[in-house]
Amino acid sequence: MKLTKHEHACVAFEKEGASFVIDPGSFSPNPAQIIAGADAILLTHEHFDHVSGAAINAALAERPDLRVYAPAALAGMFSEHAAQFVPVAAGDELKVAGFTVTVHGSAHAIIHADFPPVTNVGYLVDETVYHPGDAYFVPEASVGTLLLPTSGPWMKIGEAADYVRAVRPDRVVQIHEMLLSEIGLNLAATLLGEKGLTGIPLTAVPAGESLTI
Repeated sequence: MKLTKHEHACVAFEKEGASFVIDPGSFSPNPAQIIAGADAILLTHEHFDHVSGAAINAALAERPDLRVYAPAALAGMFSEHAAQFVPVAAGDELKVAGFTVTVHGSAHAIIHADFPPVTNVGYLVDETVYHPGDAYFVPEASVGTLLLPTSGPWMKIGEAADYVRAVRPDRVVQIHEMLLSEIGLNLAATLLGEKGLTGIPLTAVPAGESLTI
C-alpha cells in the first residue's frame, strides 16, 4: 500500500486504485484537495486539527457516495448528511476502499482535568499501519508501522517513548508534529529515534510525500 503524509495528523492510504484519508484537519491548507482524492474519510476524534468540518461537509454534499467513519460523538457535525455518516467504536471491523480497518481504543489522552474528555479511536489498517489519533492506546494486535504523535498539549516525550516500547512496531513514522519548532523536531528525532529511547528509527515524512508499506 501507499501511505501519503499530509500536514499534522492527516494521512492517506492507497492501493489498487482506491484510497481513503484519516483526519483531514484544519492544519492542512488544502483539505478539500486531500478529500477529493479519497473514496472515504475516517476521523479519530472531534478536535479541529483532525477535522475540517467545512471541507468534509462540502465534499459530502457533492458526492452522495462518500462516507465518513467516526465516533458517534461527531454525528452532529455532519447531521445534514446523516445517511453518509457511519459511527464506529472499539471492536469494529470495517471494509473501506478495499482495505480492512479495525477500530481500537475509546478515549482521548487527558489534557487537563478542566477539559471534558472526548471520544478518540485508533485505526489499524490492513493489520499493518496503526493511527492512534490523540491517544497512546496499545492495540491488542501486531503493528508493523506505528504513526506516532510527537507534539500536543496532551503528550510528553517520555510517554511517547514508552508507547513505542509497548507497541513494539517494526517502523515508526512521525505524525502530529506541527506544534514543534525545528529544534523540537530535532529533539524528538534524537530522543525517540534509533539511538534514543526506542531503538527504532523515527521516520519523518514531509507533507505531500509518500511511503510504500
